[in-house]
Amino acid sequence: MELQALPARIGQMRRIVSAQLRYWRLDALIDAATLGVTELLANVHQHARPSKQCTVELSVLLDQLTVSVRDFDPRLPQPTTAGPLDVGGRGLTLIAELSESWGARPEESGKVVWFTLPAPTRGREEPGHALTALPTAPPEAEHTEASGGARASARGAHVG
Repeated sequence: MELQALPARIGQMRRIVSAQLRYWRLDALIDAATLGVTELLANVHQHARPSKQCTVELSVLLDQLTVSVRDFDPRLPQPTTAGPLDVGGRGLTLIAELSESWGARPEESGKVVWFTLPAPTRGREEPGHALTALPTAPPEAEHTEASGGARASARGAHVG
């Protein structure tokens, strides 16, 4: 899903992520996933230059949910140590604590920051689905098998 990382849109994205995880029968991941996506989008809102435009992607492969946020700012995030009275600077530390893994990678037109959560066995969905539209639509995804022990990737179309 493409969006401007503005406060009102961040709240909408939390609701979309929650609905998609309910659709995938991954209700147990809603709190951690929505908290994580909120932190990543808040970072885009606060730090990304020149644009707040970004894309949120959810994918489930086997037993792992990956949440990623792509923006156009090539600067990679740097975790900081926040003091007890600081009002910010804890987002990536929070991501690291709530997730199984996280990271950032540069791309030709910016960067992607992502985190993973362990996904319990799902009900009716097959592995390899990605968020491609509003949660009321059935998910469709391009699924590419990776070789050499690498994970398969799923990438959804973006809705603006």
